[in-house]
Amino acid sequence: MRFFNYSKLTELKFDSSIIGLLTSIHEAKGRQEKYLSQKPQELDRLIEIAKIQSTEASNAIEGIRTTGNRIKQLSLQKTTPKNRDEEEISGYRDALNTIHESFEYIPLTSNYILQLHNIMFKHVKNATFGGKFKDTQNYIQGIDDKGNPYTVFIPLSPYETAPSIENLCEEYNKAVAENKVDPLILISVFVRDFLCIHPFRDGNGRMSRLLTTLLLYRSGFFVGKYISLEAKIANIKDCYYDALEESQRGWNEGNDDPTPFIRFMLSIIDIAYRDFEDRLQLVSNKLSANEIVAQAVKKQIGKIKKSDIVALCPSLSVSSVEKGIAYLIKEGYLTKQGIGKNTFYLKNNLKPY
Repeated sequence: MRFFNYSKLTELKFDSSIIGLLTSIHEAKGRQEKYLSQKPQELDRLIEIAKIQSTEASNAIEGIRTTGNRIKQLSLQKTTPKNRDEEEISGYRDALNTIHESFEYIPLTSNYILQLHNIMFKHVKNATFGGKFKDTQNYIQGIDDKGNPYTVFIPLSPYETAPSIENLCEEYNKAVAENKVDPLILISVFVRDFLCIHPFRDGNGRMSRLLTTLLLYRSGFFVGKYISLEAKIANIKDCYYDALEESQRGWNEGNDDPTPFIRFMLSIIDIAYRDFEDRLQLVSNKLSANEIVAQAVKKQIGKIKKSDIVALCPSLSVSSVEKGIAYLIKEGYLTKQGIGKNTFYLKNNLKPY
């Protein structure tokens, strides 16, 4: 069985890129309280958007999907699931809401991890494995260039799983209490180790993202409440899997290097904090609705979707965003492409504001 010793993380040497990311995130955390005391209505809107995006993205990474309108209704608990995918989406929503509302009362223990997993699968009919560790060996599979499956990584066996998760939680909590390792490093390494153990028959990836949110909140990093970390990961899913695979090499033998996964997770958190501040800056300035939409559009490159602008303008209703887009098209700043759900916009070289 693999035993964990997080005190050894003090021996890790990081390059300037990781040091820079840690500095940037801690500085953003320092500004966090100022932002959280402002614009409560806009912050509530950001929370709503982030919940929808997180629920959609974390499930989509695992190939679990439904329509955009159904995702919104399910995320806001305005409908009931119609099929297996929607049952799993509803479970993730409930587990995420539990963390949002009660994170300070959810310590990191094996028992609480099992309870969160049970919540995640409570809507799934006949899912007898919810809230239970795996009872059969699982394997991490990949597909080579010729389309053939191969084994990327072999997680711990079922009999090793429960004691390993207990030891992992104990080592993490002890390291937090000792305060010798940056909590962002501890969280990243914990999540990597959790994924290496792969303790459940199903739902390991989604549980890892729920636990990331939980541990960030418990360490005072609340950006995931307002900006979806899951959506950031989904946007560069291949990089996520590459970083995880690289950091898993030699794990079973104790010869692994967690640095690639640490760098990836820090990058995601840093980008999320930057987006959070950008969005609040938009609503802090006294601008008209059209001006807010124009400023949001300026921050985009390539194809621009209405949902991108809605997310950047939490102080505006969807109809106000639509009017702002229509104004920018009329003034020649935007060009509309596609129809229906495939509609997107391209920027022209005009600058109305």
